[in-house]
Amino acid sequence: MKLRQLVGLFLALAMIATACGSGSDGDSDSTATDTGSSDTADTSADADEPAEPAAPAAGIDLDAIMGADLDNCAAAPSGDAIKVGMVMDFSEAAGFVDIPGSKLVPYVAELANCAGGINGQPVEVRVAEAGTDAALATQELIDWGAHFFVGPPFADATLPMQQTGDGQYAIFAAASTEPTLADADSNTFLVTFDDFGQSEASAEYALSQGLTRAIVFTEGEGVPYSGVNPDAFVAAFTAGGGEIVSTQTYAWFVDTDFSSQVNDIATVADGTEVVFSAAAAFQVTALRAQLEGQGLDGLTYMGTDAMDATGVQFETGGEGMIHTPHTIIAAGGANDMLFQQAIAAGVELDSLGFMPLYVDSMLLGIQGILDCGCTEPSGIAEAVKNISGFEGTSGTITYAGTNGIPDKAVPIAQVQGGENVLLTEIG
Repeated sequence: MKLRQLVGLFLALAMIATACGSGSDGDSDSTATDTGSSDTADTSADADEPAEPAAPAAGIDLDAIMGADLDNCAAAPSGDAIKVGMVMDFSEAAGFVDIPGSKLVPYVAELANCAGGINGQPVEVRVAEAGTDAALATQELIDWGAHFFVGPPFADATLPMQQTGDGQYAIFAAASTEPTLADADSNTFLVTFDDFGQSEASAEYALSQGLTRAIVFTEGEGVPYSGVNPDAFVAAFTAGGGEIVSTQTYAWFVDTDFSSQVNDIATVADGTEVVFSAAAAFQVTALRAQLEGQGLDGLTYMGTDAMDATGVQFETGGEGMIHTPHTIIAAGGANDMLFQQAIAAGVELDSLGFMPLYVDSMLLGIQGILDCGCTEPSGIAEAVKNISGFEGTSGTITYAGTNGIPDKAVPIAQVQGGENVLLTEIG
């Protein structure tokens, strides 16, 4: 993901930000009610009373949670509540993921409670909109009794969250790939690979397929996301023996006329190159059409999670494009069944490839509680740092020995027949 100036301009047209973002003053109760999960998201009784330490448990029964039938629940859990605070960004910049994520997590908490809770404890979720004051939203949830946080993808909200909680609370930046945001010393964690991870994996895959010549599009060296990803690709590709035959600049999420760049590329390309960028799907398909108009029909197109976020599989011209989604939602798989069940229950979802990251953010915090046998935020955060081999809905996650960026495989997917098909995993 990218800075706020651009990212929402395209995605907001297809998303539900207007309908879901009415609680602009950070009213967590109204937001939680929108999810249809008032029993898990709105409960605030005993907010000032600290929960008693929970007995350690081996782990979370994810199968039981995912398979819970809300029409046929087990006996309601009766222990002290596990309280999950969500500070979410409903703006155009992040609303395309934070809005549906803030609706899915309370629903999954409801499923967990239906399955008997976690170690006999109910799970409560409360959502507060970051708005223009993430610190205030964070403090409201601390006052409510949150044990850990699911946070938005950008540092301008995450840093005030860290400061408000004195660095004591685990914060999971669910949808972020920004490497500078993770900081285990401040208890801030990514839930997926970072920009270096996804772009280095792309370079490794390209080289493994015999692609040794590359054309790279960037917004400039060091520019967050749209520059950092190409930087990482170039470093790994050239280190592996590849050659960069052309480097082009463009405006991320804006440009669709690449006539000048195409003219330059046509003078050096031989049609065997891989074209890499962090561009949105609609930009890459526009570029492809213009390059093919110059007779460059054999190029391979590779990109980042921006392709998945902007629906490359639905784009005319997206066929064959290769990218790095966070998860591939296989028809009939566990995530697909969860999403269909949630949608049938009235939960509005979108950006489905990102949604398992939000579910796993909650589950990782809960696993920290189970591992430490405590409810003290600093103890939970310390336990999270030692999580290894956690099997979540988005894959296997390890924080032990990292700075908060999980040791996690990067899926390499290709659009085939209008669907994302897993080619391999790297890492």
